[in-house]
Amino acid sequence: MKLHTLKPAEGSTHKEIRIGRGEASGKGGTSTKGNKGGQSRAGYKSKMAHEGGQMPIQRRIPKRGFKNPGRVEYKVFNLGQIDQLVEKYGFTEISLENLYINGLISRTDRVKVLATGELKTKLSFKVNAASDKAKTAIEAAGGTVEIVK
Repeated sequence: MKLHTLKPAEGSTHKEIRIGRGEASGKGGTSTKGNKGGQSRAGYKSKMAHEGGQMPIQRRIPKRGFKNPGRVEYKVFNLGQIDQLVEKYGFTEISLENLYINGLISRTDRVKVLATGELKTKLSFKVNAASDKAKTAIEAAGGTVEIVK
C-alpha cells in the first residue's frame, strides 16, 4: 500500500450539489427552491411554531396545573441509607461537603434527612433539613443534628 493509492471507502463521499450555478448544474432556474413566493427568496425565515394556518399546538392543547416558583427541592437521605453510606465511605459526620466530595450530591443540592429505616451509628449531621422523627432517632442513637441554611 502506498500513499498515492489511498482512496476513500466506497460510498463514503458524495458529489457536491452546486446550487445556483445555472442550467448546467441540473438544478438551474429556480435552484431547487420551487417557483416564486417568500420561501424562494433570500433571507426567508418562518415564524417559530407557525403551522401554515393550522391552529398551532400551543393553542390547541389546554393549559393544566401549576408550577410553584417558590418550591424547594431536596435530595433525600433516609436513615437506613445513611447506615449503608457509613459502611461504604466511612463517614463520621454527614455534611454537605462530605456528600459532595464523595459524589452523592451536586454542589447546589439541598439535603433532607428522613426517618425511614434505623440508624445504628452515632453521627453528627449538618444538613439543610430533617424531619422531626429523624431528629429524635438521631439523638436516640447519640448523634446531633445541625440545620444549615
